[in-house]
Amino acid sequence: MQLYNTLSAKERETLIEKAGQERLTISFYKYAHIGNPKLFRNHLFIHWNELDVLGRIYVAPEGINAQLSVPADNFLKFKSHIDSISFLENVRLNIAIEQDNKSFLKLKIKVRSKIVADGLNDATFDVTNKGIHVDATHFNELIDDPNTILVDMRNHYESEIGHFKNAITPDVDTFRDSLDIIEKDLSNYKENKNLLMYCTGGIRCEKASAYYKHKGFKNVFQLEGGIIEYTRQVRQKNLENKFLGKNFVFDHRRGERISEDIIAQCHQCGESCDTHVNCANEACHLLFIQCDACADKMNNCCSNHCKEIHELPFEEQKRLRKGKVVSNKIFKKGRSEVLKFKK
Repeated sequence: MQLYNTLSAKERETLIEKAGQERLTISFYKYAHIGNPKLFRNHLFIHWNELDVLGRIYVAPEGINAQLSVPADNFLKFKSHIDSISFLENVRLNIAIEQDNKSFLKLKIKVRSKIVADGLNDATFDVTNKGIHVDATHFNELIDDPNTILVDMRNHYESEIGHFKNAITPDVDTFRDSLDIIEKDLSNYKENKNLLMYCTGGIRCEKASAYYKHKGFKNVFQLEGGIIEYTRQVRQKNLENKFLGKNFVFDHRRGERISEDIIAQCHQCGESCDTHVNCANEACHLLFIQCDACADKMNNCCSNHCKEIHELPFEEQKRLRKGKVVSNKIFKKGRSEVLKFKK
């Protein structure tokens, strides 16, 4: 029984190019009690591998969090399988605004303790006592209400390239970092302000809204379906788009353009730019913003040191990495000291 990938990312990329078939990038999540996450993981892999599903999926006792790519021709079969699982029947599927056949190149379904690393002890509060879900129309109305505090529940490298007008954008590296910071900063407004939150697809706000209600916030709202669903509704209903720039996504695309505004800058030269890349030096792999001119000048690297290493013969690069922890800077997400114009 095959429960693993048999093709490398490069081999899969070649097959996708030869097939020439359209693929859909999709994300969804669901909080639910899963008694045997490992067994559920195996069930998903067997069925989704047959449908040529690729992606990054986390399964935990508290539910599932999925970002994936499926051939358009197999979408109805995929939807049928999802609906055959009782707690996933009619779950909202967020279909990407911008499609890319190579958004994912492997099927990775991992069992985790949580579907989002939030650092919370769920036993201390009622995770089902969530905030009020609002659609794009109501969200825009709440933004215009002077009694509303709008909070971006994403990380700094996400909000740096795109966020809603007048949103509070916490300068944090992880979701768990933001929870206590936001509560402390907004502690004086628990009783008399609307706390309105948003994230990429809604999953972070789902837990955060219950947490903040537990912490005493009286009027808690969250954007249903996150930025992805908001953008779909704005275009479908011809609403005013209040989002500026790009929506950061966790696949090979790294971003979907929501508006033509470019609100970030190249971390190396300071020019207007919102293109995220990973340093070409495999021993670094730092995520940062780089314009085309700097990419050409720096050979797609974040620093002169990495550029020198990247230009060495491949075997020499492997020798230098031997015995060392690679990708040791990736979690700095654009905060490395080598970046002159980092946020």
